[in-house]
Amino acid sequence: MRIPVIAANWKMHKTVEEAIAFTTAFRERVQHITDVEIVIAPPFTAMRAVAELLRDTKISVAGQNFYWEAQGAFTGEVSATMLTDAGATHAIVGHSERRQLFGETDTAVNAKVRAAFASGLIPIMCVGETLNEREANQTLTVLDRQVEQGLAEVTAEQATRLIVAYEPVWAIGTGRNATPAQAQKVHAHIRQRLEQALNRETAGRCRVLYGGSVKPANVRELSAQTDVDGALVGGASLDQVSFAEIVAEGRPAPV
Repeated sequence: MRIPVIAANWKMHKTVEEAIAFTTAFRERVQHITDVEIVIAPPFTAMRAVAELLRDTKISVAGQNFYWEAQGAFTGEVSATMLTDAGATHAIVGHSERRQLFGETDTAVNAKVRAAFASGLIPIMCVGETLNEREANQTLTVLDRQVEQGLAEVTAEQATRLIVAYEPVWAIGTGRNATPAQAQKVHAHIRQRLEQALNRETAGRCRVLYGGSVKPANVRELSAQTDVDGALVGGASLDQVSFAEIVAEGRPAPV
């Protein structure tokens, strides 16, 4: 059974002081939850402070982005090693905002995925189609390309730790979201594509998250789908009460 992952992506929000206040209150709210993996991706400036507060908990910390080179003259970038040094165990790779706003290509995503594995980080590789691509019935074609190119030269052994996040770009921050049935169809396709790219056992172990206007009101039904293994949460993760509710609602149903 795949353990669900509920991940918070704070994007460009929260000062260090605000991040500390959130984390202090949030960890108390979810301390009793053990059947969900929780990940928080704060801004770089707050990462070490958040990681220190979560040191003796089961909540992990992720970087929101990084550059694939280990070091060098790359002004404004951070490396995977810098993320681990600041306390991160995960890293978001290829988020739609990185692709859409900053021109990140599938080749760049692949370089980051491989660098993450090489540095001991668990990559949360984001894939997803835009509204125009969806309306042109290109969703599955786009996902096939992103998965295939994103995992080029990645071994099946490495990919057992991989987390994939399906983000329909048209649903991020819009209040719109895929129905549970739509999400399941796409997630099942992604898992099939992972099986083709890697192997059945590895594809069965990879967690595939849904990201796109996830809220306390819809996360339970989404997470109940066979191939939906949790959520990557944006705006609703900025409030510690809301995010704690999402974590609680995203837990596996009792057997």
